[in-house]
Amino acid sequence: MSKKLFNDFSEVSSKQWKQKIQADLKGADYNDTLIWHTNEGIDVKPFYHSDEVEQQPFISNSKASQFKICQSIFVANTEMSNTKAIDAISRGAEVIEFIIPSKDISVEQLLKNIDLSATPIRLKLEFLSPDYVQTISSLDNTNINVDIIGHLVKTGNWYHNLNEDHSRFETIVKQTNTISIDTSTYQNAGANMVQQLAYALAHLTEYLNHFDNIINEKESLKVVFNVSVGTNYFFEIAKLRALRSLYHTLALEFDINPECEIHAIPTKRNKTIYDYNTNMLRTTTECMSAILGGANVITNMPYDEIYHKDNEFGNRISRNQLLILKKESYFDKVDNPADGAYYIESLTTQLSEKALEVFKLIEANGGFLAQLKEGTIQKKIKESADKEQKQFDAGDFVLLGTNKHPNPQDKMKDDLELYPFVKHNPVKTLIAPIVEKRLAETLEQERLKSE
Repeated sequence: MSKKLFNDFSEVSSKQWKQKIQADLKGADYNDTLIWHTNEGIDVKPFYHSDEVEQQPFISNSKASQFKICQSIFVANTEMSNTKAIDAISRGAEVIEFIIPSKDISVEQLLKNIDLSATPIRLKLEFLSPDYVQTISSLDNTNINVDIIGHLVKTGNWYHNLNEDHSRFETIVKQTNTISIDTSTYQNAGANMVQQLAYALAHLTEYLNHFDNIINEKESLKVVFNVSVGTNYFFEIAKLRALRSLYHTLALEFDINPECEIHAIPTKRNKTIYDYNTNMLRTTTECMSAILGGANVITNMPYDEIYHKDNEFGNRISRNQLLILKKESYFDKVDNPADGAYYIESLTTQLSEKALEVFKLIEANGGFLAQLKEGTIQKKIKESADKEQKQFDAGDFVLLGTNKHPNPQDKMKDDLELYPFVKHNPVKTLIAPIVEKRLAETLEQERLKSE
């Protein structure tokens, strides 16, 4: 459109807007009334203006129009998982992720009658075996996900020991030319967004430092971030954009492929067993954030995943949520729709800068593994989680149907097929594991006792 609109109106500066707002507040303090202070240390203003932009915004290379809908399948039975995958593909799944718990699973049988040229496959291995990877690394359009530090973070132990794990992982990286980073544990355990970004960078840097002279094809090295997305809509969009920008900067330092892949999934932290249908609303906005933030692949979380066993209805609804966003809401029609939005650009910049500061501090103090061994990372996450928990307990962080407007007639005791709370495993560990915990757990346990 060549004709400019509103030429009859003069421009209004940010100073003039603020003066008008201050007058309308009738004596109330502007900062106390309208500035929102976040757990990340960011002050969110009531409006953002072009005259406050110091430089041109970062242009994203990701394309929202190309996001893929993923169906995640835990392989307990090879034949049943194969059947489930074929059915999911026929119903709209564009990527299949198989979570493989043991070497006894035959990938050949698992992929039977699946057209690999049309459907990308992700194989998430819960064990460490270069021999197993060797048999499947030549498969077309297949990504193998192994993360030894991610395993250490969640369990507190290596698969075998530090040297053995690194030796085996080194062989796997040579075979696949892929490094996967699981950052979802940090988010689900209560880390704020700055911490999530900083730990993702530090986590990856441990691998890059170790493999710097080993990776043969640096320019084609594939780095995949597995990220959990929360319900803070615009912040989550900015978080994914910041992750991509920070990775690009780090990649240039290590002279590796500057483009990463982001696989997003909704967080477990804000999900509830009471008034569980609200989980669908939460996962919908979280998937929207993932799309607008530039995630390449998105796996939606079934609304009943935390308390029901895997079931066809929950999986179908979660897949259809993404299909509706893609096919009916046209989220695949515009690339990088968040680019140039002053609010989101400001959040992206601030999250990036703050995360970079934390990342540099971790590196200056020996790196990510050293900080895990000392317990510093665990301590920082616990402090963040405790702060958020207090906000939830006080009602400042709202989960509808749980700590606000709960339905006292809602009963769940007889509907729990899975134990939805933190499980305490008295096993000796090398480091303190980072434990995922939902905000509503204590409140829900009290309600279950009184049913």
